[in-house]
Amino acid sequence: MNSTNKDSLSRSQMNIVIAGHVDHGKSTVIGRLLADTNSLPDGKLDFVKQQCEINARPFEYAFLLDALKDEQAQGITIDSARVFFSTEIRDYIIIDAPGHIEFLKNMVSGAARAEAALLVIDANEGVQENSRRHGYMLSMLGIKQIAVVINKMDLVEYSESVFNKIKKEYAEFLSSIGVKAKTFIPVSGREGDGIAQLTESISWYSGQTVLDVLDDFEKEKPAINKPFRMPVQAIYKFTNMGDDRRVVAGTIETGTLSKGDTVVFYPSGKKSKVKSVERFNAPKNDNVSVNEAASFTLDEQIYITRGEMAAKDGELAPKSSKKIKVSLFWLGRKPFEMNKEYFLKIGTAKVSVKLEEIQRVINASNLDASEEQRQISRHEVAECTLKLDKAIAFDLAENNDKTSRFVIVDEYEIAGGGIIQKVLEDKYSQIRDNVILRNYKWAKSIISPEKRAEKYSQKSTLIIVTGPTGAGKKEVAKILESQLFTDGRIVYFLGIGNVKYGIDADLENSESSREEHLRRLAEVAHIMLDAGALLIVTARDLTQDDLEIVKTIVNPDKITTVWTGDDFTSDLSFDIKVPGLLDVEESSQIIKNELYENGLIFKPW
Repeated sequence: MNSTNKDSLSRSQMNIVIAGHVDHGKSTVIGRLLADTNSLPDGKLDFVKQQCEINARPFEYAFLLDALKDEQAQGITIDSARVFFSTEIRDYIIIDAPGHIEFLKNMVSGAARAEAALLVIDANEGVQENSRRHGYMLSMLGIKQIAVVINKMDLVEYSESVFNKIKKEYAEFLSSIGVKAKTFIPVSGREGDGIAQLTESISWYSGQTVLDVLDDFEKEKPAINKPFRMPVQAIYKFTNMGDDRRVVAGTIETGTLSKGDTVVFYPSGKKSKVKSVERFNAPKNDNVSVNEAASFTLDEQIYITRGEMAAKDGELAPKSSKKIKVSLFWLGRKPFEMNKEYFLKIGTAKVSVKLEEIQRVINASNLDASEEQRQISRHEVAECTLKLDKAIAFDLAENNDKTSRFVIVDEYEIAGGGIIQKVLEDKYSQIRDNVILRNYKWAKSIISPEKRAEKYSQKSTLIIVTGPTGAGKKEVAKILESQLFTDGRIVYFLGIGNVKYGIDADLENSESSREEHLRRLAEVAHIMLDAGALLIVTARDLTQDDLEIVKTIVNPDKITTVWTGDDFTSDLSFDIKVPGLLDVEESSQIIKNELYENGLIFKPW
């Protein structure tokens, strides 16, 4: 069935993951597939058989895959190895996902790249704990095409009743998690029954062979036909020999992009037209598509950062939120705990995240469910709510699996992963939607933020000075403004009263109006920062919730918070603490030094 003479450019390719409990014979099944499709290098099979004779070991097809030294030493697959073979229909990449419980983490990354799956179960041992775990994980990863291979039928004398018993048990399990297997196949990897052909030993079975099923799996719709998505990897600025290009770079997950297209970046909502598609050491082309490393320049310069998601105007927009409902599989040795800080990574974005609520926890090995747990333990699956410290862009799993998958990092290690199922409203959702619309409609200057920063020798920054009554907020703020102005900085002090009795004059002076006061103040700050200024604002007893409103409207990277005085009367997580009225000059100098140290004010040569 080898088809290496066919034009490879005209053939389709499919990624298949193979999973199963340790020692259930995955490697043997793969070895047989390679041998029976003549996909092995010339002489490879004979060489392995000869080595077995030399070492007085019985030959096994699994040895064809034992390329990793650790596999040979331990007898278990410890990494996701890729195996290539072909049938008359198409080319395949088999991702050999680990079966041992210690290596489930590797399986997640292996399975995430697959379009379909073979799940191997030992006929002699039956359905095991990992068999259930793997079935659940494959379903969570959105792999809907699953064929169950019941291997080692030779060890149970090719018993049809044993086969039917395992088929019934596992089909009921899959059904309980919303999955239906395409088929169940009785095989013997060692003897070759059911792999490439049906044999007399399984004459009672009249279904498909493993190879038949592989060729019968349906290809996913090409990602090229989905809405354009490109997580922003970096922004590169060229300066040599008059080259002033500002290039947006990343890898396209789905869709296509062409010169002249309007791109919108989320969650900021900023937009611009593609001026040029840049290629390095490659022929010029005005188009880029899925899986390509893309680089392009924009007609109008806008401030965007790594972690944003580029989408195409007019197509389905990605979602943006700080609160999401997810399905999650936990792999960390330490439990996933409520209100502890972790990191969530999706695309190129990395944000702090906390587990806010657990809807239910499922033990993936037996599907026992609990709705009263306060943590998610190792190898448990959960439906839960995550709260992020800032909004990210993503798609829901039902719309785009590539941009809905995330991982959770705990102490520098990937400890969990899952898919985003639902966007949840938070108290800032309406404000965020308004900001996206504002940025989308924003009339952009031809002067870029970089040019303003270079001209003024400073990065535009909102400096919020807060603290209790009598701590000296205004005194510190005004001295700081004076010092920075004397140094030649573009700086402005804005007291809360300047806004309260001006643009806020129509608002009631009540606690219920506080959110709108802060929203308007933040919008004023946004305009001042866009002009390149250092803006100093004072506010009494600013809380973390108050700051979150401001951060929804103003880029959080452009905000520096200062607490004045020794009395802490708020839950605010501030950046700088100063004595306040006790020593106004010292307080001002501390803030100024921090601005220098953080590169917000450029030091003179």
